Amino acid sequence: MIHLLGSTSVGLPHFLVLGAVLFVCGLLAMMVKRNAIGILMGVELILNAANVNLVAFNKYLWAGDRLAGKPALEGQVFALFVIVLAAAEAAVALAIFLNYYNNYATVDVERGTELKG
Repeated sequence: MIHLLGSTSVGLPHFLVLGAVLFVCGLLAMMVKRNAIGILMGVELILNAANVNLVAFNKYLWAGDRLAGKPALEGQVFALFVIVLAAAEAAVALAIFLNYYNNYATVDVERGTELKG
């Protein structure tokens, strides 16, 4: 536990609140933004909220084999997979946005009604 100001400690509820705030910020960004880049940033915030929850649950709820001296790293491994997935998603999305911008000279998602597939 991290002790701040003597008696206050940071525990699992603090990390869960942080993850919830990140999730809500990402969800609001996805719903409010008309710009495709803003929507992509909202998706990234949601994935980061999932990472915070994965690592926090691993730290506070899964003991693993700590008695034998082996730390529990499952949450960190899953978070690493989410980071790799987010990087691949961002690369593909940016390529799509650049192609869309070359064709329509905007990244406004409201003008994407002509796309079919």
